[in-house]
Amino acid sequence: MTEAPLSIEDILLPADQLDGPVDWHQIFGNDNPVEIEIGTGKGTFLINAARANPRINHLGIEWANKYYKYAADRARRWDLSNIRMIRCDAKDLIILHTPPQSVQTLHIYFPDPWPKKRHRKRRLFDAKFVAAAVEALIPAGRLHVVTDHKEYFDIIEPLLADCDQFQLSDFKPCDTAQLGEWVGTNFERKYLAQGRTIYSRTAQRIISS
Repeated sequence: MTEAPLSIEDILLPADQLDGPVDWHQIFGNDNPVEIEIGTGKGTFLINAARANPRINHLGIEWANKYYKYAADRARRWDLSNIRMIRCDAKDLIILHTPPQSVQTLHIYFPDPWPKKRHRKRRLFDAKFVAAAVEALIPAGRLHVVTDHKEYFDIIEPLLADCDQFQLSDFKPCDTAQLGEWVGTNFERKYLAQGRTIYSRTAQRIISS
């Protein structure tokens, strides 16, 4: 019997149904490793990663409603059953709803820098988020961050370095990236075309002895 094609409802997760820790098996229907991308935009990285790694479950978080639905529809058209999309506050999802040691990789590419001083409290990265991120990751799990905003990167990097459960290393370009790219997102391609410098880092959760 041929399986029915995916519908948009198969991919979209209603944020108002979040109540306590998420159940990855219930969401994806299997126990494959889980990776989360915070801020998917149009879903270019998410789609390519899910296509390249069908045995990895990918959750995309996007606040902009237009991009949230657009990325989900792209996943539907590619018939990618290993993608789910949710529109919610990413910090809340990691802090309040992600089970400990349940995520293999956190992808955070070109997070909104909120450059105006009065808006900086809206930034994703702070000490509370970093503590929750390391708690969410499995042992040896990784957090990847890439940005074009030096002032924000100069805040992010010390936050990661000050976490004694993280070991920092150079970020290696993703398999989905094209020549000269780090990740292969729409934002990155725009910024590279503008000649902007890209800053990146990987933080790996240390395996306790």
